[in-house]
Amino acid sequence: MRSEITLKFNEIPPADPAPDKKVLVTLSDENGNKFVTLLNAKSYKKACEAAATYPKYAGSISGKLGKLTEDGFEVLEAGIKVFEVKPKEEAKGEAA
Repeated sequence: MRSEITLKFNEIPPADPAPDKKVLVTLSDENGNKFVTLLNAKSYKKACEAAATYPKYAGSISGKLGKLTEDGFEVLEAGIKVFEVKPKEEAKGEAA
């Protein structure tokens, strides 16, 4: 059995440089659980650049749920995605 996990965010999480062209990212959920993952530095940079071009965005980090360590749960083979959040239709009507 394989456990997949998707962590959603609305603010790009900070990252620390790591070996092999990776960055270390730590996220916390509303219950205080911590999740630690290594992301490809190039993918992380592209996500940051995409987020900077959108007025409002949301994103996710997805991967396999690993073991619990002192730093938090590991997220293995993780990837990051950022999406533009479009304004709702009713907000457009009020802006006129």
